[in-house]
Amino acid sequence: MGSACIKITKYFLFLFNLLFFILGAVILGFGVWILADKSSFVAILQSSRSLNVGAYIFIGVGSVTMFMGFLGCVGAVREVRCLLGLYFTFLLLILIAQVAAGTIFYFSMGKLKEEMGNIVTELIREYRDGHEDSLQETWDYVQARGSCCGWDSFMNWTENAELMNRTDITFPCSCEKKNNNDSLSVTTGFCVVSSSGGSSGNDPSRWPVYKEGCMKKVQEWLQNNLGIILGVCVGVALIELLGMLLSICLCRRIHSEDYSKVPKY
Repeated sequence: MGSACIKITKYFLFLFNLLFFILGAVILGFGVWILADKSSFVAILQSSRSLNVGAYIFIGVGSVTMFMGFLGCVGAVREVRCLLGLYFTFLLLILIAQVAAGTIFYFSMGKLKEEMGNIVTELIREYRDGHEDSLQETWDYVQARGSCCGWDSFMNWTENAELMNRTDITFPCSCEKKNNNDSLSVTTGFCVVSSSGGSSGNDPSRWPVYKEGCMKKVQEWLQNNLGIILGVCVGVALIELLGMLLSICLCRRIHSEDYSKVPKY
C-alpha cells in the first residue's frame, strides 16, 4: 500500500512539474515579448524603466521556474530526497519572490501610467513628418486602429511645432476620422485639408480628426494584457503550492536510509 502511494504521488508530482515547466516558459515568453515586440503599443513603452524592470523580472522568474520544474521532474522520477528537498526550498523562495514582485508591480501601476503619458506626450511633441521611425509608426497605428487622437485629446498635437507652423490646415494623418467602410490601412505623417479656404494658419478646430484621446483605450489594452500575465502568474503560484505539498509528501515517504538512488560521483 505504501509503495502504491509513493508511485501515485511520484507520477502526480511529475505531471505537475511538467505543467510547471510549461508555464515557466510562458512567463519567460511574456518577458521576451515585452522587450522584443516592435509592432504594438509595447514598443513605445520599451523606454519605460518600470516596464523594462518588470520584463526582466518575468524573464528571471520564468527561467528559474523552468529550471525548478526540470529539477522536480528528475527528483520525482529518481526519488532522490536531496533533490526533492532542494526543490521544495527553492520553490518556496520563488513563491515568496513572486508575491513580492507582484505586490511591487501592483503598487507601481500609477507610476507606469504616468510614465506612459510622458512618453507619448514627448513622442507627439517630437513627431516629424516624413521621418522614418518605428515609434512614430507604432503610435500612428495606435491612433488609426483605436479611432483616437493624441493622449488626453487631439489638442496634444498643438504642442508639435512643425505641425502648428504650417500655413494650411494640416493634421496628423493617422487621426483622420474615417467611415467604417474605409480601408484599415494606416497613413503616417501629416495631411493637408484639400479645401483650406485660404486660411493663413493651422486651426486645430478645423481638423477632420477624432477628438477623443487614446489614454483610456491604451490603458484598457495594457490592463487586459497585464491581466493575462498576472493570471498566468497566479496559475503558476497554485501549481507551486501543489508541487510543494506533493514533494514534501513524497520526501517523507522515501526512507532516509535508502541511499541506492542517490547519484554517485
